[in-house]
Amino acid sequence: MTSTRIPARPPSARDRGYWEIVAQLAAAQKTAARSAPAYSLFINRKLGRLLAAWAYRAGLTPNAVTGLSAAFTFSGIALLMVFPPSAWLGIAVALLLVTGYAFDSADGQVARLRGGGSPAGEWLDHVVDATKVSMLPLALAVGLYRSGAVDTAWLLVPLASAVVSAVLFFGMILTEQLRRQHGVTASKAVQGRGSWLRPLLVLPMDYGVLCLSFLLLGWPAVFATAYTLIFAGTTAFLLAALPKWYRDLAYVGKQER
Repeated sequence: MTSTRIPARPPSARDRGYWEIVAQLAAAQKTAARSAPAYSLFINRKLGRLLAAWAYRAGLTPNAVTGLSAAFTFSGIALLMVFPPSAWLGIAVALLLVTGYAFDSADGQVARLRGGGSPAGEWLDHVVDATKVSMLPLALAVGLYRSGAVDTAWLLVPLASAVVSAVLFFGMILTEQLRRQHGVTASKAVQGRGSWLRPLLVLPMDYGVLCLSFLLLGWPAVFATAYTLIFAGTTAFLLAALPKWYRDLAYVGKQER
């Protein structure tokens, strides 16, 4: 009787150690732009790395991770519309938004572990992001209007924030895509050694800081002040960035003539 040798099974994602995958992700992390704000750069990336290693070992696809990000984020947004402001609501919303943001960082890292992403996956990620940046301030305005926790006139701030956030997101994505189209990579577009001060200066426009600001929701007056400062900082950044992006792309166009 002859025995048939069973070929060795190739190692799967679950065979690799969790911390081994985390270390691989850290070594292969994409270079961040100098304008990346501090929370996104120093905290959210690391949280996303931990979640990406878990998702990879669990066999999740990048799109599934994007789905988890959307589930956490839109759950927090829904709570804002349904319940009146309170300390517990603020904690729940902040945790859901922070987790959703970390999964948003994880989907791209899972894609790299699996050999690269896809245009459809990138499209899905951007659609979710575009939806959340507009829905979050609108949900806040609806919830605060229903509860009467703040002066009605102040609700113009989140309404204006929805416009600013949408324009900022669209402007950043479109500028990046046009640079790619004309062969300008991020490393070429943003040259020079980074400074530790710049990520701190752009903190007001950091989505992670916005997520954490909901911890103040139990104190509506304090939250309204903090949110207004974040809105003012984001608006100032947008007003400074728009002419710069235009000049950069105009220069790219002249170089091609």
